Amino acid sequence: MKLLSALLLSLALLVAGCTEARKFVSTDLSMVDWGKDFQLTDHHGKPRRLADFKGKAVVLFFGYTQCPDVCPTTLSTMREAMALLGDDAKRVQVLFATVDPGRDTPQLLAQYVPSFHPDFLGLYGDEKTIAATARDFKVFYVKQPGKTPDTYSVDHSTGSYAFDPSGRLRLLLRHGETPTNVAADLKLLLAGK
Repeated sequence: MKLLSALLLSLALLVAGCTEARKFVSTDLSMVDWGKDFQLTDHHGKPRRLADFKGKAVVLFFGYTQCPDVCPTTLSTMREAMALLGDDAKRVQVLFATVDPGRDTPQLLAQYVPSFHPDFLGLYGDEKTIAATARDFKVFYVKQPGKTPDTYSVDHSTGSYAFDPSGRLRLLLRHGETPTNVAADLKLLLAGK
């Protein structure tokens, strides 16, 4: 009887190990009480809120078009992750919110953001709106003077925020994460994990 009990316990542990839920690679933000919504305008001139993308996983990144490294790398990673998602990419929306509204006009965002992927949207607002949105998402950004007033750079947070299809903030995607890991995390969000 003890042998049978031990065998059944071993079998149960083996089955439990095989069915263990896959974990996210990215930082889980499911328990935070911030970053719930935004009110910005897309590069087509359409006002946007998070609810506009209900049913899709959303990735929101704050940056600026003249960024020399972090922003193009992040958008390239997202492009590659979308390719890895295959048909599931139709259920993901990538949003690039500018932290440089003085230079990032809707026209510039309309050229820059879709150059990485035609479905990516650039978001903008006035300085006050951008500052309030960045605060709500715990995003840091500050202008650094350049040689001329128009050649400044902007130091900014480098992570991207991922929302599940119900619009709940779930993950912080770290800058430099591989497209494979980003795609795997987005698949889990799409599967309701």
